[in-house]
Amino acid sequence: MTLWKLTLSYDGTPFSGWQVQPGLPTVQGTLASALAQITGETLLPQGSGRTDAGVHALAQVASFSLAAPLPPENLLRALNRALPPSIRILSAEIAPPGFHARHSACAKTYEYHLFEANPRERICPPFLAPYVWDCRWPLTLEPMQQAAALLLGTHDFTSFAASDPDLTTRTSNSAPNPIKTITLSTLHRHDGLLLFRITGSGFLHHMVRNLMGTLVEIGRGALAAEDLPRILAARNRTLAGPTAPPNGLFLVSVDYQNEVHP
Repeated sequence: MTLWKLTLSYDGTPFSGWQVQPGLPTVQGTLASALAQITGETLLPQGSGRTDAGVHALAQVASFSLAAPLPPENLLRALNRALPPSIRILSAEIAPPGFHARHSACAKTYEYHLFEANPRERICPPFLAPYVWDCRWPLTLEPMQQAAALLLGTHDFTSFAASDPDLTTRTSNSAPNPIKTITLSTLHRHDGLLLFRITGSGFLHHMVRNLMGTLVEIGRGALAAEDLPRILAARNRTLAGPTAPPNGLFLVSVDYQNEVHP
């Protein structure tokens, strides 16, 4: 058996998330079907994380083992022919022994894209709408940037976890570890969008979307930047902001030992 590592990009709009679900189109299921078509082998590729329905990926990573002896360039070409245009394989390589797309990851970077309609009453173009939060509130950038900076360091992010925890991330009978280390947290305007970029050792279910919802509450004045440490310390989901829509979220990159992205 050969252990493989794929890097893939996908538009999450037509999929019910990464994880295979009976009767629903998913990225994992579509990739597994393409691999079966090419190799005749039945397998379930493991992703670095389970993106939700509507969430996109610029560089998701998947790992799996194949018995078929294939040159990497042949597998890359065959997969891109078999997959729909909404999924593209960026690279296919033989992985080192013991590699696992999720367990071997040491950091991930996400980016959230927000379209600001106010204060100039801008109209979100229909070709952009599936990839942004079309936000109707006028937002003040400076307090949002101050709050984003307060996320740096190691914190307990229970207040920003999904209120219905993702039980599939549990090992044995223990809940996911809510303590994460954030090494990058920035928010700025670029080409008419507000971009929130965050890198961390790991992320809880809905964590980035809940952080973005809270930053928007701060930007529109419903919360203050100084409230963020209090919300973190409370470990209470009800104190944080709402969950931002999934379509504005992108998995940008996954880092592995000695393979850190800029």
